[in-house]
Amino acid sequence: MATRSRRSAATETVEEEDPQETQGQLGKLKFKEPLVGRPGKQISVGDLLQRLKALCEELRGFEQDEADRDYLVPVAKELAHQSLLQHKDAGVRAWTACCVVDMFRLCAPDAPYTAQQLKEIFTLIIAKIMPLLADPSNPYNGQHLYVLRCLAEVKSIVLLTDIPGSTQLTSTLFNNCFDVLSGPSKADNGEELSKNVEHHMTAVLSILIDEAPSLSSDVVDKIVAQFLWADPITLGAGTAKGKKNGQVDLKQSTLLRKEAPPAYNMAKNLCNASRDKMARLIGTYFSSVIVEFSGSGNAAPKQKSKNRAGSDVDDSGDEGLKGPSEDELNDAAKAHRLLRELWRCAPGVLQDIIPHLQEELGTENIQLRQLATETFGDMISGIGAAGPPPRPELNPAAYPSQSLASPSENVRAYNFLTTPTSPNSFPSQYPGAYHAFLQRKHDKSPIIRASWITGVGRILMTSAGGVGLDPDEEQRLLKSFAECLIDSDERVRLAAVRAIEHFEFSDIVQKLGSNGSMSESGTILSNLADRVKDKKNVLHSESMQLLGKIWGVAAGAIAEGNEAIASLLGPIPSRILDACYVNDPEITAQTDIALYESLLPLGYPPMKPKPAVNGGSQIVKDSQTNGDKGYTEADLDKLRAERQLVLVKGLEEKAKKVFFAKQGNQAILTTYMEHFLKFCEEYNGGVVGKGEKDIKAKLEAVINYFGKNLPEPQRAIEDLWKFAKAHDRRSYQLIRFCMAPESDYRKIFKSIKELRKRIEEGPSGSNVLETLTPILYKISLLCYNKSHVPGIIEFSRSDDKGLAATAHEVLKEISTKHPKVFSTHVKELCKALESEAPTSKHPNPPGAVEDLKACAGFAKKFPKEVPLNTKDNRKLVQSFLNFALYGTPPKAAKHAITIIMSSDDKKQMHAKEILAKSIKGFEYGGDHFLTKLAALSQLVLLGPEECEDDIDAIVDIAVNHVLLKPHSTSPETQADWMQTPDDDLVARVWALKILVNRLRSIAAGSSISEAADPVYKLLNTLVKDSGEMSKKKTTPQGHKSLQRLLAANFLIKLSCNRRFDNMLTPTGYNELAIVLQDPTLEVRKGFATKLMKYLGQNRLPSRYYAILFLLAYEPDTSLRVSVVTWVRSRRGNFVARKETTLETIFARLLSLLAHHPDFDNDHDTLLMMAKYILMYLSCVATQDNLSLIYHVAQRVKGVADGITRSKEADERLYILSDLSQAIIRLWEEQNGWSMQSWPGKLKLPAGIFRALDSHNSAQGIAEKVWVSDEVLEDLEGVVRSALKSKKRKAPGHQEKEKKRAKTERGPKKEKAKAERAIKTPKKKRRRGADSDGEDEGGEVANVPSSGPRRKSDRRSNAKSYVEVSSEDEAGARGEANADEVDEDLAEASEKETSPPEEDVEMAEPEEEPEVEAVSEPEPDPEPLPERPKKATKAKGNKKAEAVVTSPKPAKATKGKLNGNTSSPAVNGSVRRSGRSRG
Repeated sequence: MATRSRRSAATETVEEEDPQETQGQLGKLKFKEPLVGRPGKQISVGDLLQRLKALCEELRGFEQDEADRDYLVPVAKELAHQSLLQHKDAGVRAWTACCVVDMFRLCAPDAPYTAQQLKEIFTLIIAKIMPLLADPSNPYNGQHLYVLRCLAEVKSIVLLTDIPGSTQLTSTLFNNCFDVLSGPSKADNGEELSKNVEHHMTAVLSILIDEAPSLSSDVVDKIVAQFLWADPITLGAGTAKGKKNGQVDLKQSTLLRKEAPPAYNMAKNLCNASRDKMARLIGTYFSSVIVEFSGSGNAAPKQKSKNRAGSDVDDSGDEGLKGPSEDELNDAAKAHRLLRELWRCAPGVLQDIIPHLQEELGTENIQLRQLATETFGDMISGIGAAGPPPRPELNPAAYPSQSLASPSENVRAYNFLTTPTSPNSFPSQYPGAYHAFLQRKHDKSPIIRASWITGVGRILMTSAGGVGLDPDEEQRLLKSFAECLIDSDERVRLAAVRAIEHFEFSDIVQKLGSNGSMSESGTILSNLADRVKDKKNVLHSESMQLLGKIWGVAAGAIAEGNEAIASLLGPIPSRILDACYVNDPEITAQTDIALYESLLPLGYPPMKPKPAVNGGSQIVKDSQTNGDKGYTEADLDKLRAERQLVLVKGLEEKAKKVFFAKQGNQAILTTYMEHFLKFCEEYNGGVVGKGEKDIKAKLEAVINYFGKNLPEPQRAIEDLWKFAKAHDRRSYQLIRFCMAPESDYRKIFKSIKELRKRIEEGPSGSNVLETLTPILYKISLLCYNKSHVPGIIEFSRSDDKGLAATAHEVLKEISTKHPKVFSTHVKELCKALESEAPTSKHPNPPGAVEDLKACAGFAKKFPKEVPLNTKDNRKLVQSFLNFALYGTPPKAAKHAITIIMSSDDKKQMHAKEILAKSIKGFEYGGDHFLTKLAALSQLVLLGPEECEDDIDAIVDIAVNHVLLKPHSTSPETQADWMQTPDDDLVARVWALKILVNRLRSIAAGSSISEAADPVYKLLNTLVKDSGEMSKKKTTPQGHKSLQRLLAANFLIKLSCNRRFDNMLTPTGYNELAIVLQDPTLEVRKGFATKLMKYLGQNRLPSRYYAILFLLAYEPDTSLRVSVVTWVRSRRGNFVARKETTLETIFARLLSLLAHHPDFDNDHDTLLMMAKYILMYLSCVATQDNLSLIYHVAQRVKGVADGITRSKEADERLYILSDLSQAIIRLWEEQNGWSMQSWPGKLKLPAGIFRALDSHNSAQGIAEKVWVSDEVLEDLEGVVRSALKSKKRKAPGHQEKEKKRAKTERGPKKEKAKAERAIKTPKKKRRRGADSDGEDEGGEVANVPSSGPRRKSDRRSNAKSYVEVSSEDEAGARGEANADEVDEDLAEASEKETSPPEEDVEMAEPEEEPEVEAVSEPEPDPEPLPERPKKATKAKGNKKAEAVVTSPKPAKATKGKLNGNTSSPAVNGSVRRSGRSRG
């Protein structure tokens, strides 16, 4: 039917037909029966139905324009009678409506009805017929459908627009149509609505929208409301009882539709069919909510409503104007969610809304800006009102790994609610709005920046709703995403981390990985990994969990050799374990959780083993077995071993130390836990008989030990007391199962599972479990388990997946740290070694040396467990002899001899056999000459008695046959460092070891000078002359570097024994210190590493700490940071034990600097020396110990140099004393600390200092100012710049001290000069010195803090947080270093190991500074965690008498100083002093 003219039906007249038209061509209506009864003679319902049906069938037979209108009009008028339209029978009404719509069709374009009749007709159709379409089982459903179809096909619904006041009818029509489609079917038999209903209703409403001059707001509301089906918040509001804006839980998928409802589809089709008109209508609709709402947010304060939700001042200090009320905000949020959905299904209707939404991005109101930012982000991403798709499940315990799944397996099922879909490219269609959205990255409010990064994450995740991004644009977004991970505000960083959680694993690899790998600085993955050290708990916790899951999924692909994934995600475990160096208990606990729940999850692999039959658990499964049924327990153990080896293989050196340290510390923690369980049993839940006080005190000591290493010590202690009072003996036994070396992995896993369940069922289950979980992970043998050893041995033999080298390394660690676990498999390892033994003609395989090393470590702990002394193992003994004579590399001989000398009952005979074959006919460069040298070096150490008769021949071989031989030359030897030493250099290494091991093996009480003097002369020469030993100076540079490093390492190794340490003179000590400033990085690094190892094991005297501070100008940042980290960690250990070791070595550091080859008293050199002192202060100084350090600096001015004994040397000391005092005062001032005088008595080491000649000379020295005013003036800038690198305040800093009134710096310096002059009589000297220190301290306390203040940077791209390096974080807490663990694991059987001897005795300290103990990441090795109540007095060397004759008893600190060190140049390169040039 054509669209009729706009004439009122009320004035409609019948036009005269063209007289030329012949009526014979038109059909005549045959129906003649009446349809309306007369008064008193009504037509029965049955007859009426028959007549209406007959009429309808006849009308349907006419085509349009074929019926004679004259015959139709009378019947049509009769059909409009009220008795039919309002008949009580539904059938009559249905057939009447069918006849009426046929009349509309046949009489088109002019209906033969008045306006009132049309109103009554459409009232029947809209109010009565349309709602019945919801019931397909209605007996007249066919008639109802016919009416609807005719209205749609003939377009007669347009007549509704000609009815005056039809607004209500139109609104009712839209309501009823949407109600029919949105509600459930009302059919009794459950029959669903026909798709035709939706189709025809859509056509009817679409015609009405196009033809109606206007539509009411109610109609627009009804259309828009259909999109709320996709809004879970709105759905929740309708179902939540009494809770406004309740939200449907998206995880309950049964509450959500799986496909779009018909009403939703109809609304979508209406919007798309009438795009332009709907755009105007919807634009008007949203403007009432969004535009007016935006205006209310920008209103002046005086116009604002008094009833508002809250202030617009967010936590960051961003202050906006008063915003809208809570109801307005909820309405606006709802409208913005609808905009998201409209973009997905009908983007064309938003053309008038987008500009208004863009304006919201610039409003001052934060809530509005946030809504607009979130909406734009989701619209670009194609995310609707239902929100983003659920987070993907990254299951690190899955097997096979999710990273090995095919792409088709990773495709998500389509869900019309959550599957992101964008019909158009938003950036292309609205470039201005897109650009405005991108600018929100620089918003001043972190709330907006957080919303922005969430949106960008979704854009990247969905590839802009599936449309795709321009490659350049995608890289720009990735770069911005990476920068937000290091934003200055933690909310932005957290939002970025959580955005990554929504990425599928494949998207992480392909999309985020395209920005760069984790090893590349500034990439998304690298910045994400940096968050594991974030100072905010929620950030480092969530980022560590996320990274752990990512690597747990990637482990399968990494194990299979996927290089792309390995390069991108391989460093994750290293970054996680590196976080332990921050020494934050919370981070350390999270590291353990990530290790055993993601990296090496307890439940991996998830399959259940099939039962073993007759030992069949050791049978290797066929790789092609189907399903999980074919996995035996041994197979699962091997899979876990493989996962562990893959993890260790990918670890960097520092992270590997942490991993091995965690496993090694289990032995120590097991001791503590065993005491804890024992005391819990004695405590008996609080019911104790005798000795209650003692038992409770012991239990409290152990609980306090565990508590201090957990994130919240006080809460942890309370939880452990709850566990003790619960007194669950089964729990005690389960914990013991976890610690027992004889427990296999399955038993430990089940024990942990049962223990968790028992604790959770307790009264305080969740809290106690949260506290016990990290402890449980630390003590359980989850990695070094006996179940894993066979698999590791198998990997070491087969080199499957390239894991052999790692397997050997892990076996060595197990044999060393957990030999009891290794004991059950040592026989298997010995058999393997027996089969790999070399001969004079056939070498051993390369992996054998690591197995020998593991076996040797086990033999030293359990010599009787190695099966060498049975009749059946003669071949095994011969195998070890062959390794000692023919093994390659030479270390194989060393380990073989260790096994023989530890476990063989006939070791004397075998030692002499090896000795004879090694000496006889020795020829440099001959067959196996390196192996013979290695054998001799180990025999000299372990069998000195057997070697006694041949010692001269051994020394002759080492010196004359090797060391004095001319060096071989090649292009490789001319390099500064040889990564792979040649045979000539290797031979010299073993020769030096022979000489050193000979000294180490000399029995206690024997004279050592005759043997030690030439060795020390040789080593000192190599150190002093930079590795040169030839008088002709022909040694290649590569050989010199390694020889110098070896000599330095051998000197400190010998110094681990007290009697040899005395052989190293102060001058030799100073020359040794210069090695730390060698031009070659490898030399510096190797020497520093060895120093930290021996010092961490408490094997070296404390004076060697001073050498480490010569790295102040170290150009290699990683080396400097690692040393600073380690020193700060040691400081924490000393503070916990109330020891002042690091404070007292300050005097030795000043002596070391005084003898520095580059020392001079000129201005530049003194400022250069200041940096060494500043490095010391940054590592050691706290508010509590600063007075002691200052006291040490004062005392150095009261003595003379004891090394050179010259006036120039004395003056150098006094210059450094004044310089350090000035620096310490500035350090105190800049930190806002208050320094009091040190009340104790200290003595300086007599070996490097001596007493002054007289009181007068002491007085003159004290009165003189040894540092010029120019230097003192420039020091302040040097100190301030040093402090700027520390982003965290020192503990104990008080705000009150920072806010004191400022004073001029001039008077400060004048006072400092004046107070140095002490003119009191000698008998009052001590009192005067003390009072002088108090005055000085009091003066410094009044100096205000003038240090650098934090700048407020509200720009979103502020990078202040990223400047906080790991070094700074470590400084704030005292970082952990894996080398510390060596302290716990040092072997007491080593002959040279002896407790470090202090230089000078501390004379009765009255009081020690109270310093808060920094929690250590790993425990101390004492069997009971009892902390000393008093400071232990350091016993000095009897030979080193203290300086007691000084007229001024200035208080000094114990500690030794280091000597000559060449300082680096200003530009960061290492300067070489005259001594170090060789």
